[in-house]
Amino acid sequence: MDFPLFKAGCVAAAILGVVAFAQQGETKRVKLGSGKEIFESGCIGCHGPNGKGQPQTVLGFDKPGTFPDFTRCDQTTPEDNIAWRAVIRDGGPRRGFVQIMPSFSGLLTPTQIDQVIDYLRGFCTETGWPRGELNLPRALATEKAFPEDEWVVTTGINAQGAPGVSNEIAFEKRFGARDQIEVSVPVDFQRPARGLWYGGAGDTGIGLKHVLASSLRTGSIVSLFGEVVLPTGNRPNGLGSGTWAFQTFAAYGQLLPARMFAQFQFGAELPKDTLKAPQNVFFRSAIGKQFNQARGVGRLWAPMFEFLADRDLVTGARTNWDVMPEFQVTLSRRQHVRANIGVRIPATNTAGRYPQLMLYLLWDRADGGLMEGWR
Repeated sequence: MDFPLFKAGCVAAAILGVVAFAQQGETKRVKLGSGKEIFESGCIGCHGPNGKGQPQTVLGFDKPGTFPDFTRCDQTTPEDNIAWRAVIRDGGPRRGFVQIMPSFSGLLTPTQIDQVIDYLRGFCTETGWPRGELNLPRALATEKAFPEDEWVVTTGINAQGAPGVSNEIAFEKRFGARDQIEVSVPVDFQRPARGLWYGGAGDTGIGLKHVLASSLRTGSIVSLFGEVVLPTGNRPNGLGSGTWAFQTFAAYGQLLPARMFAQFQFGAELPKDTLKAPQNVFFRSAIGKQFNQARGVGRLWAPMFEFLADRDLVTGARTNWDVMPEFQVTLSRRQHVRANIGVRIPATNTAGRYPQLMLYLLWDRADGGLMEGWR
């Protein structure tokens, strides 16, 4: 037996004993009136009176990991209340965290769990941090308004026409309450003629996203994004435009009743040399719904439907409309690794435009390492 972990389990049991002491009646529920009282009765032993975690000298045992610091807004704001409920109700193992976090399902009512969540969120005293409820599921094409700390690899496979596979590797790094920097590199493989394949990296983009406004009360968030695209690809082989470009867009997310949501994106691509690449405007939108297994706190499924449009700003150009049914699912127990799969189907101007199988793999680095939180 791992002795430090055994001592940790004993401490967890002691904490549960304190809470159990407050039980009354046949319901076996804690009778406490506020989130602060619940925290001080059942959580302070590990998380400390200020929410930063008890120091090693007070704990008296070797910590199996690092306790969260609830005063850090980057740790308390990105997740929605469902994620908090899952850990408090079912314990740390429910979301792939350490065993020391016990389950309070038999001790706290749903109302009491929400009360302690509200109290824990109060340790973050800075304003301007968008709440995790506005961190909507990522669509395949429509960009989110919420700032992220993610790696995302998106792949498109031609279902008809000339064989080809397009990929985009995106690195997103959040800093501060409202900002995110993004670096994206396309990696494409295409066969323009039988027996001839071209493959390699395309034009690299470096961009900045800024949240203009967010409101949990209205369920809305809006951001602006600007990106410089460098001509790093091989234009003769079809792997780049051969010119500098600037891309900009506005992104809007909206919570809807019954855990439905809508996201919208409108922007433009503005190359420096329009003889090499035309200017373009685009519109993307997604509507979907979130489902959780295990009484609302388990694996997340998010079916979505996207409507996509783009048009080159040249004489005689027509607007291309596509539709894309898809669904996202969480893969890891911690829900920080997710996948999405869909089919992009041309709806107008279909000559020379063919369906594509689309998919992505997403890793939210803020929630832990890629191999953490699976069991």
